[in-house]
Amino acid sequence: MEWEVVIGLEIHAQLATKSKIFSGASTQYGADANTQACAVDLGLPGVLPVFNEEALRMAVKFGLAIDAEIGKRSVFDRKNYFYPDSPKGYQTTQLHYPTVGMGHIDIELDNGETKRINVTRAHLEEDAGKSVHEGFDGMSGIDLNRAGTPLVEIVSEPELRTAKEAAAYFKKMHSIVTYLGICDGDLSQGSMRCDCNVSLRPKGQQEFGTRTEIKNVNSFRNVERAIESEIERQMDILEDGGKITQETRLYDADKNETRSMRSKEVENDYRYFPCPDLLPVIIDDDYIEAVRQTLPELPDAKRARFVADHGLSAVDAGVLSADRALADYFETAAKLAGDYKLAANWVQGDVSATLNRLEISIAELPVTAEQLGRLLTLIKDSTLNNGGAKEVFNALVEGKGDGTVECVDALVDSMGLKQVSDTGAIEAIVADVLANNPKLVEGYLATPVEKRGKAMGPFIGLTRKAAAGVNPQVVMEVLKKKLEELG
Repeated sequence: MEWEVVIGLEIHAQLATKSKIFSGASTQYGADANTQACAVDLGLPGVLPVFNEEALRMAVKFGLAIDAEIGKRSVFDRKNYFYPDSPKGYQTTQLHYPTVGMGHIDIELDNGETKRINVTRAHLEEDAGKSVHEGFDGMSGIDLNRAGTPLVEIVSEPELRTAKEAAAYFKKMHSIVTYLGICDGDLSQGSMRCDCNVSLRPKGQQEFGTRTEIKNVNSFRNVERAIESEIERQMDILEDGGKITQETRLYDADKNETRSMRSKEVENDYRYFPCPDLLPVIIDDDYIEAVRQTLPELPDAKRARFVADHGLSAVDAGVLSADRALADYFETAAKLAGDYKLAANWVQGDVSATLNRLEISIAELPVTAEQLGRLLTLIKDSTLNNGGAKEVFNALVEGKGDGTVECVDALVDSMGLKQVSDTGAIEAIVADVLANNPKLVEGYLATPVEKRGKAMGPFIGLTRKAAAGVNPQVVMEVLKKKLEELG
């Protein structure tokens, strides 16, 4: 039987506010366990939540970025459940009246086509704490620092059909929230994570199959791997005549498999009701318009500009615009060098290779965009050849220089990498090479004209050996001229 895969994602993005969504407690990452959970976060008797307006502004900003309906009246609800990391016994969230309604984004497929994925809604809610299992000898610890951190939960329509599409959608959402500055997007710290809903149905069937939910996947690669693993598991069960159980599952990246976590609750199990401690949030057109004015240039617009204004290919522009920090780095270097294609080659080549090798972000790269711009300028004016530029770049990566733009020129001088481009000096060197190698000259002159290009190789090598650092392009021009004069 042919199966159709149906995938929907629920992405949780921690909003980059300084304090929590309903209290003044800090959201700073890395504090000692349970030092940033106040009485409001714990839901102690008598406390009252106060809504953080900055979380609202960020949610509206996201809604505008995905061309969504903005809820002028949003309501907070209580979602009741009992887990150790939720001390109140409920989560304050939004059900029927979210801040952000139906919107959409476009993702790029491997075949170059674009697919529109609709977003059902994006609602504000508070995060839970975290269970800690290491170091407790058969027990679990609870860290409530994260409890009350503001989240926007982005719920897609079940319109994704492959694991690759799901990963592309997650990447696009990551790009959007980091461009907007509403989330730092640090997957390793859990700032952005994803629940993957997966089901199968016979091809052509309209009714959805029974779905499972894979919780808290926090890397682009693992979203793809987890979904592929779950598709294979469900297909094996169905083709053996079994039935899929609706449940929540966890993904084990080491074993590349999903395993059962708990039976999946349905809406009635949570006993939603409007939060009695929080009034509805009312905003108007003026508020929405004021937020709209703060929107930056978004990834799709930046990619289109890179193609239209700077002549980059759609593929290069897509890579360079996906991450805001990388895009800013590229644009700064390219503008200083006055050459966007050269900068694109370097950022996608040596810069990206170094980031991957050192496992660092562009913000942590020891080579500043201004330094790279100066390096590219030296390539353009023939002060450096490409190989020499790579040597200087690697020296900067290793921490040589003082961090200034001027240190690029200092390194070129101290490393003896400056090219000799003076035509008069090169003509003298070439004349000596030709005079000292008469048999080579005779062989060259005896070579048919159409094959003389390859016959110039030995002369180029000898010239560069006689004077290290000569500009190969100028050497080629002088050699052609001198050999033509000889016949």
